[in-house]
Amino acid sequence: MRFPLAYDATTSRQDFVRLLPLATGGEVVHELDGCFRGKGWSLRLTPIPPLEIGLVRLERHRVEIEFDGLDEAAQDAFMRRFTLHYQRGGG
Repeated sequence: MRFPLAYDATTSRQDFVRLLPLATGGEVVHELDGCFRGKGWSLRLTPIPPLEIGLVRLERHRVEIEFDGLDEAAQDAFMRRFTLHYQRGGG
């Protein structure tokens, strides 16, 4: 199964970082210069313009994921777990 390795997420940086250890399987996550790294993966979180609906303003970020040294099955397993933790209310 192929997952997108870059997408826009409507979430605050604080919430994203809070969920990251769970989304990566309890892995130790290191951050350096806005890039989060774990074993065989790296992720960049870049702020983008907020989503505005009337008076509601929702923080958004561009999420870019790269793999290094993980085979396709390991990448798919990572992405299944990762997307499950960041899924929001519906399909």
